[in-house]
Amino acid sequence: MSNLDTSEIKCGCCHCHKDEEHGHNHNEHNHNHDDGINVEGILLAVSAVITVAATILHLFWDFNPIAIGIGCGIATLIAGYETFIDGIKSIIKLKIDETTLMTIAVIAAFCLGEFTEGALVTVLFQFGEFLEDFAVKRSRKSIESLAEIRPDTGTIITENGEKVVNAEDIPIGSIILVKPHERIPVDGVIIEGNSSIDTSAITGESLPIEGTPDTEVMSGMQNGNGVIKVRTTKSAENSTASRILKMVEESQKNKGEREKFISKFAKIYTPIIIVISVLVAVVPTIVLGNFSIWLYRALVCLVASCPCAIVISVPLAYFAGIGGASKKGAMIKGGKYIEALAKADTFVFDKTGTLTTGKIQVCDITTFGSLTEEEIILYSATAEQYSSHPIAQAIIEKAEQMQIKIKNADSCAEKAGYGVTAIVDNKEVTVGNIKLISEEDKILTKNNASVFLLIDNKLQGAISITDTVRKETKEVLSQLKNLGGKNLVMLTGDNEEKAKIIAKETGITTYHSNLLPAEKVKHMEELKKSSTKTVFVGDGINDAPVIALADCGVAMGLGSDAAIEASDAVLSDGTLKQLPAMVRRAKRIMNTIKTNITFALLVKTVVIALGILGFAPMWLGVLADTGVSMLCILYSIRLIK
Repeated sequence: MSNLDTSEIKCGCCHCHKDEEHGHNHNEHNHNHDDGINVEGILLAVSAVITVAATILHLFWDFNPIAIGIGCGIATLIAGYETFIDGIKSIIKLKIDETTLMTIAVIAAFCLGEFTEGALVTVLFQFGEFLEDFAVKRSRKSIESLAEIRPDTGTIITENGEKVVNAEDIPIGSIILVKPHERIPVDGVIIEGNSSIDTSAITGESLPIEGTPDTEVMSGMQNGNGVIKVRTTKSAENSTASRILKMVEESQKNKGEREKFISKFAKIYTPIIIVISVLVAVVPTIVLGNFSIWLYRALVCLVASCPCAIVISVPLAYFAGIGGASKKGAMIKGGKYIEALAKADTFVFDKTGTLTTGKIQVCDITTFGSLTEEEIILYSATAEQYSSHPIAQAIIEKAEQMQIKIKNADSCAEKAGYGVTAIVDNKEVTVGNIKLISEEDKILTKNNASVFLLIDNKLQGAISITDTVRKETKEVLSQLKNLGGKNLVMLTGDNEEKAKIIAKETGITTYHSNLLPAEKVKHMEELKKSSTKTVFVGDGINDAPVIALADCGVAMGLGSDAAIEASDAVLSDGTLKQLPAMVRRAKRIMNTIKTNITFALLVKTVVIALGILGFAPMWLGVLADTGVSMLCILYSIRLIK
């Protein structure tokens, strides 16, 4: 994860920029010795003590000005020598950045005899830099901690025994041994052993799952107390942990509109401010005279105006927000998708596997003769008891729920494409699809049922089958409505009746049924025209085109490669639980950015105006720059939590 840094967080007049020629980052001077002593902090503290002492002596005891000047000069050099070196280099290269502005301002202050103010400006500036560095490093460290979920090695079982190899060298189909409390290096299926599996690093879910034979496990999950053997199903490169890391890394490339605007803003804003400062120094001097006063005021404007607070905090807010979301099992691939989530008023869902679990169940029983509902289930389950078809299993499960004891059946046979037949109580029982019944009976049943029961070739009942709605679906959709989701849409290939049942049960406002993948795309295009922003949530390969078309496409789980590649965000635990939290986080990120921009511009405008009028000293200009930057950065990195 070495490329997960904040070097992109930079501006034309900011001390955080990288020197392109030397690869030098002003934010990354190493002042820490091996024993953990922070030299930068000590020098700053010493400088602050000298500056405070000199200021007190100057204000209250009218101490010797030469001694005050020497003391302030020493304090200034101790605290800001690196800034001045960088500033002089920038001046030589004819580059205007924050170190240039600070160097000019401090030298001018000493030339004007404002010794204590020059020292105070330096100390405040360096203190701000110190806290900014801490904030940015903390943000970066939080993101880089994601790398820990991907083990570097794994224990492979070979003919010659156990062998520890790099995770990248574990072939698909290998048998690996995962010892207690080790992380699983690559995706696979447990073939031996039992253990609890901590999935929190991948899904954000705190409760562990029971790992038994045939349980699918993902790289990055942590084994519990048992020893398990896993047959690998994916390479390290394509395993879950690697995918998550790749998505977080690539998220920095997809800049939002505000990030793009800020980059352009800095390039235009800085030259304008320099021109204004020059005019403040020159024009009033020509009209009113007293160059030293107007030069001082111009320097205040220069120092106060640097846009670092905005240029650093905006991308940092995206960066911190994406990192925080990934820890909760919600991966967002960039700032532009955060903006889409925050503004979304239309949420579109696939049905099977998204709003529902994909596991079918009996939802309705209809009688057409003298049999009761219990008897219809009894005869149907008896005929289906030897079938492995999912519908048969759903009917048998319904019989168990109704505490119906299945009878013995003779001459059970499957009629391909139609259903099954059996002899029960000396009666011929047939259970199958609509092809079994006559045109007259089709009119009677209205074609809404999934399974039909015939006894001695006479229609006796019908059973409707539907998906099981996810237990969180209704609550999730309710929360989305409260978050501004005016239109909750379901696009499904299922029939009208099933779609209607699911829509009513979950709270979907609009649904479209009997759709082919291409028809889903057409509906999505129409929804985009009438919506501020659209979000589509799906899980399968056939959802990939619609996911790609939405303003923010969300893939459910880490199963379908096509859906994940096409998606803009991923709910890694395969449920909808984190979707409202993802939207709330996106709104919080955007609100943080708006607050930072408004606050920074307001403070700078006020201080620049006061500086021109002569009411703002230079140290207040530093607070308007470094102080505001520090507050905005701290306000942004809280999004990590």
